[in-house]
Amino acid sequence: MLGSLLDGFLFGFSYAMIGIGFTLIFGVMQKFNLAQGATALAGAYLGLALYRLTDQLAPSYVMFAVAVVGAGAIGWLIYQICFRFLPKEYELAPLMSTFGMLILIEEIISHLTDAQPFEFPNPLLYGAFEFADGEFILRHDYLLLAAMALAVVGMLYYLIFHTRLGLATRAVSERPVAAQLCGVMIDRVNEKIFILSAGIAGATGFMIAMTIGTIIPGLASVMTIKGLVVAVFGGLGSVPGAIIAGLILGMLEAGTAYMFNATIRDIVAYLVLFGVLIVRPTGLLGKRSLYQ
Repeated sequence: MLGSLLDGFLFGFSYAMIGIGFTLIFGVMQKFNLAQGATALAGAYLGLALYRLTDQLAPSYVMFAVAVVGAGAIGWLIYQICFRFLPKEYELAPLMSTFGMLILIEEIISHLTDAQPFEFPNPLLYGAFEFADGEFILRHDYLLLAAMALAVVGMLYYLIFHTRLGLATRAVSERPVAAQLCGVMIDRVNEKIFILSAGIAGATGFMIAMTIGTIIPGLASVMTIKGLVVAVFGGLGSVPGAIIAGLILGMLEAGTAYMFNATIRDIVAYLVLFGVLIVRPTGLLGKRSLYQ
């Protein structure tokens, strides 16, 4: 049981990263990007495409870089199509347009791959640390996933509190009108945050595909749902809340799979969402501003 919870805790970092993507965009723009999961999946597929085009000679770190950069480019495109030029008086327009983009990207991937699962390379597949005579096993790829997540959190902290972009982002998040009057280009700030969020999604999608060992088009919807649940559970606009919620969700799913059945663990995400909306709609650490 404890071993399963530990695996769930480590894998929960992937949920936290997807949730952070939702949180960054909502905290700055007060809007949801439902194409976040599709962006993550597209980045992973781009890394896999390089691997297959080079006859399986591309190193994993190069595939990872392609996934991050490719996802960032897709995120920029999504921002231009689904946010920047839509009428601002229609608040539901970005929500519906990004939902359409989620379906579009998933369908494009399904068409290009014939909706067939592909094996995803994992050089760390058989590596693990064993403790207590094998009772506790720490997979190397899970540890790498957790390390990547912690590195991303550290990078975000530095960017938000120690750079000019972070200062502009906090200003836009808290007082957008005042920020604009002070010369901050809101569209430029939103664009950069969107690219950053998409790059994080690409890195997360790559790590999820690597740890699972298989990639399928349906993962786009799954990652979108898990990220949305984590963002709401942790509190919309709270990066620490998204991290805590992702880890809790990972352990809840692992515990459910251990005690009952792995096929029903996804139900936990929906139950958590319903419970949070009923008991604490603001989430664990929900605040009005991303950086308060």
